[in-house]
Amino acid sequence: MRPLAAALAALLLAACGERAAEQPRAPEPANPAIEIKARAVPLNPVDPTQDRVGNFVYAGGLALTSAQTTRLHGLSDLDVLADGRLISVGDEDDNLKARVVLDGAGRLVGATDARLTALTGLDGKSLEGKDNRDSEGQALMPNGDLLVSFERHDRIWLYPADGTPPRPVPSPDAKFPFNEGMEALAPDPARGPDAYFTGAETTGRTWTCTLTTACAEGPTVPLSLGFGLVAARRLPEGRTAWLLRAFNPITRSVIDLRITDADGRVVDRMELRGPLTVDNFEGLGVVPDKTGGGVRFYLISDDNFSKSQRTLLLAFDWKPPAGR
Repeated sequence: MRPLAAALAALLLAACGERAAEQPRAPEPANPAIEIKARAVPLNPVDPTQDRVGNFVYAGGLALTSAQTTRLHGLSDLDVLADGRLISVGDEDDNLKARVVLDGAGRLVGATDARLTALTGLDGKSLEGKDNRDSEGQALMPNGDLLVSFERHDRIWLYPADGTPPRPVPSPDAKFPFNEGMEALAPDPARGPDAYFTGAETTGRTWTCTLTTACAEGPTVPLSLGFGLVAARRLPEGRTAWLLRAFNPITRSVIDLRITDADGRVVDRMELRGPLTVDNFEGLGVVPDKTGGGVRFYLISDDNFSKSQRTLLLAFDWKPPAGR
């Protein structure tokens, strides 16, 4: 979703003579293939030699655009598989599938084989123009099915891997503020192949669910003033990564990637704020390093279809600090 302070941002843009881009049309189903132009971005434009933030080593970053569509915007969550496949859902119910390109050193340098299509409703038809849109979180299940959480009309749907129409699955029995609901959604593999968990943006409350049982409330993620919970992923060794985001007109976007252990204790964290390359990051993908015990994190930003923001895809490599 748009940041909690989106109204303030809109006022700021107006004061600067900027205006948000008009909401464009949905991608044409007959021609979903698009070419992504990926422009490299440094971690720190002021100091291009900076290559890390604490224990998080910058592994490349891209600003993504496309001349084939006006829909490559609003990306709200993502998964990247070990073979490089990327899946991302967007605010306007777009579904992006692509492949990340790495150089010989394993650094992120491009995105290719992209296809952009529209998520469908329970009737198998496009959600375009309907009032129950706003896809936010996603959970790629072990069998290839994709869970998607929606705001405004809060719910979780399962999109089968075989392409058949989605169906509702259990979601928390909770009342969420309008447009500030289940931003975080992820598989919960330690609890079973059909398990997942979700988190609320403004409160940090979490719930664990399965495809066949009701959601049960879990621990609450502590949120600093102004921050919201926007994504989460389970990690090896019982750890969890939480992506938190804040925005105000003075500091602009501030991102907190926090890693906790099985007891909720903070193992490590990374903060992104200016002058570092940062935007409205809402999506978090993880690729575990099977040989070294580390993790490759991918962060994707929701540009809100705004001319003043960018669709960024950044990569960071992380290894647990000694003793943690």
